[in-house]
Amino acid sequence: MGLLEIKNLSFSVEDYNILNDISMDVWEGYIHAIVGPNGAGKSTFSAAVMGLEGFRNIEGELYFDGEQINELSVDERARKGITLAWQEPARFEGLTVRQLIKTGASSKQNCDTKGILDSMGLAPSHYTNRAADKTLSGGERKKVELASILAMKPRLVMLDEPDSGIDVESLHRIKNAITSLKENGVTVLLITHSMEVLSWAEHAFLMCCGKIVDKGKTEAVTQYFQGKCIPCDHKNRPNLNGDILNE
Repeated sequence: MGLLEIKNLSFSVEDYNILNDISMDVWEGYIHAIVGPNGAGKSTFSAAVMGLEGFRNIEGELYFDGEQINELSVDERARKGITLAWQEPARFEGLTVRQLIKTGASSKQNCDTKGILDSMGLAPSHYTNRAADKTLSGGERKKVELASILAMKPRLVMLDEPDSGIDVESLHRIKNAITSLKENGVTVLLITHSMEVLSWAEHAFLMCCGKIVDKGKTEAVTQYFQGKCIPCDHKNRPNLNGDILNE
């Protein structure tokens, strides 16, 4: 039994199927990845699991730690330990970076704010910046968001395209932050189409056209990035030479 269990999850908008009968288990204590092309349904999946507005009218069942969560609000799911970090970090008006980390920390008295921010490569000069300050780059805001998650210590964190807008040095720090989350007992679900980010995971799901079409060890799913594809009936499936048939 996984920490997160998905049973026959489907989601449609105006009769257009975005998620199609997804069943999967996310095991506790692992770094997982959902990988697939743009438009596969990866971000919609994470929004449905988080219960965001506009993504609650689903079919199927969602279980977290054995409890069905379909009817729970976003706040209730968050209190149970589910967190979602978007590709574009949220902006929190009025809070400094230091205040943002402290506010969301699981233990406000024992939160090592400086140590957490240092681990993400954020200089002391950033601590008093407003978290929504436009002087912070996208990469810096991404690191602030990950720092807040480290302090929060959720049970499950879904990271949507964690490498978006990140330079090479920052990418190394983000990988270390994700490893640190796992070492602190957090289950991680990476949502990506990056081979680099996929390599950080221990187990992966391949999504295409709103379906989980393959799963297993990361190395096996990596073949998707090497111009190969599993057998399917999609009209754009590649032939043996890797050419698109476009039937």
